[in-house]
Amino acid sequence: MDLHAVGYYILLPNIPTLVKLGFSMELPPGYEAQIRPRSCLALKHGITVVNSPGTIDPGYRGEVGVILRLGPYGVFNERYEVKAFDRVAQMVIARYESLEFEESDSLKETERGSGGFGSTGL
Repeated sequence: MDLHAVGYYILLPNIPTLVKLGFSMELPPGYEAQIRPRSCLALKHGITVVNSPGTIDPGYRGEVGVILRLGPYGVFNERYEVKAFDRVAQMVIARYESLEFEESDSLKETERGSGGFGSTGL
């Protein structure tokens, strides 16, 4: 879903700005909303969602907002004006499973083991 700003905001380079979206929602248990950047804003203006994807859990009842940041480099060193009704982000509703964690002194062996950060090749 496209998300639209309410109000007027000025994004300045490298300064996170909370942009209000003008709605609240009630998600059923086992679902979350994920707030993601718009690729057009990222490519053309260097704008991204700071905590991407932002998560809205089913217990939240306040107004939904998105934390936007204007990139600090190249042609993006200016400012960007966000006007009411501008599309500023996207939202996906996703199912998740709640898990209970159990402490253990050992883990099952796997072929990969503890190798990470490039250990599986290019």
